[in-house]
Amino acid sequence: MDLSIIIVNYNVKEFLLNLLDSLTKATKNFSAEIIVVDNASTDGSINLLNQKYPAVKTILNNENIGFGAANNKALKISKGKYIVLINPDTIVKEDTFVKLVDFFERHPEVGLAGCKVLNPDGTLQLACRRSFPGPWTSFTKVFGLSKLFPKSKLFAKYNLTYLDENKSYEVDAISGAFMMMKREVYETIGGFDTQFFMYGEDLDYCYRTQKAGYKVYYFSGTEIIHFKGESTKRSDLDETKMFYNAMHLFVKKHFSSSFIVSSILQTAIIVRKLVAFANVYKHAIAAMFLDFIFFVAALFFAEKIYKSSHWLGFPGFVKPWIYILPAVLQLVVSAFFGAYKKNSISILKSWASLILGFFILSSLTFFLKQFAFSRAVVLITYAFLFFMYPAWRILYKIFFSSGLTNASTNVRTLVVGTGEKAIDLVKKLKMDINSMTDIVGFISVEMNYVGSELNGYKVIGNIDGIRKIVKDKKIEKVIFSSNDLSFEKMFSVVSKCQGENVEFLVSGNEADYLVGKSMATQIDDVPLLKMYYNISSSTHKIIKAIADRVISLLILIFIYPFVYFFDKLGNSRNDFINFVLNVPKVFTGKMSLVGPKFNSYYKDLFMGKLGLSGLWYTENVDLADQSEINKLDLFYAKNQNLWLDLEILGKSFAKMFYKMEKKQ
Repeated sequence: MDLSIIIVNYNVKEFLLNLLDSLTKATKNFSAEIIVVDNASTDGSINLLNQKYPAVKTILNNENIGFGAANNKALKISKGKYIVLINPDTIVKEDTFVKLVDFFERHPEVGLAGCKVLNPDGTLQLACRRSFPGPWTSFTKVFGLSKLFPKSKLFAKYNLTYLDENKSYEVDAISGAFMMMKREVYETIGGFDTQFFMYGEDLDYCYRTQKAGYKVYYFSGTEIIHFKGESTKRSDLDETKMFYNAMHLFVKKHFSSSFIVSSILQTAIIVRKLVAFANVYKHAIAAMFLDFIFFVAALFFAEKIYKSSHWLGFPGFVKPWIYILPAVLQLVVSAFFGAYKKNSISILKSWASLILGFFILSSLTFFLKQFAFSRAVVLITYAFLFFMYPAWRILYKIFFSSGLTNASTNVRTLVVGTGEKAIDLVKKLKMDINSMTDIVGFISVEMNYVGSELNGYKVIGNIDGIRKIVKDKKIEKVIFSSNDLSFEKMFSVVSKCQGENVEFLVSGNEADYLVGKSMATQIDDVPLLKMYYNISSSTHKIIKAIADRVISLLILIFIYPFVYFFDKLGNSRNDFINFVLNVPKVFTGKMSLVGPKFNSYYKDLFMGKLGLSGLWYTENVDLADQSEINKLDLFYAKNQNLWLDLEILGKSFAKMFYKMEKKQ
């Protein structure tokens, strides 16, 4: 037998099926066996695998025993002349094994080799060629010198970024995501060291291979795509800690224990965790910092403004705490209101928190008489903050184009393929309420399809010109139909679009799942998800009803009389007038300010009371397209909350006023 291909699977069935599809094409010229070791997956991986690929050998573990131990079980029963260890969240090219077998045949001194491993955006995954983590190499890696000086042989030794990725050469180590070895290597040195649960076992195996007299090579003649980290996302493992602990174990095992190296690696764990936390919550951290600064500044200037011969300002013995403590109190209140989210910076929530903060701070001045220096200063401070808090948030959004969520943003998407599966994929995407997808069009493999229409969407180009289409059409996502083109061509497209900040996904053979950079998404029809629909929640219903009554009452008192009088004068109606004149229906409970357009129910699913506005209004859809309206209404029902309602109302009024200005 030529090849034994070993895959360790843990809860990534969609990726696994896609890999097996690519392996089927890549091994057609070889006698090959595929062995899947499942580490106690709970996503139905094995049942689906047995249905679709019954020829694949499976080994089932009762618990997650780790990467090395799982591979060892398969290595013991493997029979191939060459053994391939590959992660389930990868895709291989049709020529991957052809070129690697040829490389081994031409270089008998090589015992272990890895190929070029690409990220989903086409960039090189640095872990596919590495040096061993000795003291200096560990230091440069941990403290970022390798990133700061990527072309320096002195500082960039760990990931060898100073070497040409398009040339082949001997290296210390390759990535466990893809390792190919001669059988004699396994028979000489045995399996993996099970002390390494995850990470580090590939370094250890490469080190032992070299000690046995074989060379380890990075081969650039072929490539795979690796959707890195999918298994760890589905577990509760501390990835950062495990990585650096594995490096520490490797150094201790092969280079003797070193206090310096141990200190470096333990420091790295702490630093990387802090960096990772700061990166995930950067918007929240920035919001808290700026809110604190603006609160202190507002209080300081309020003191200066109110200061007079009757009140000389805050006494010296309470400074600087008189500025700091109220600011901290407001931060706590804002956090309680949910104003600091990792992916959003909310104006409405900051306003609500300021109202509560004002009442709390004002109340404290009655209970803490010794610190009740001036309630007027508190009032002036919050008057400033009501303008300052939303102002910096708006500027933050403008300059950084981030930090404010938009639940209804459609993702501009291309589908590559023109066959039945591609058309079926588009139908399912249109019906999927879990993602707001704007299908821009199809991309064909052959030129003769360009200009034709499929299922209401045009074939706007072929894969040779896809980069220009991505740029011109501002495409955010490209989905390949795996039935329509080879993995070779998929790789070519990814390579062409490198640097365009576009996400690539691959649809499965059954067009019922997608795999990509950070997700594996089911896209079949979705009315089964009733239990997750917010609109059906009693809490959400009560909050929505209260908000409808309060807002509609304010409109009836302050706006409705003027609009009603204006309408009676005989002026032509517009969207804003129609909205206001229907507000009494909201106050009486017949309608809602935000809700579905035509029907309160989709099949037997409650979507809310009919709305004066909704996503159907803000998203500029064709109101005659019932399926698109249903999709938006279902999306709203699933994600409904007070803040989404207020956001939709804000966008609706903005659109109404824009249309009024346009008419003028």
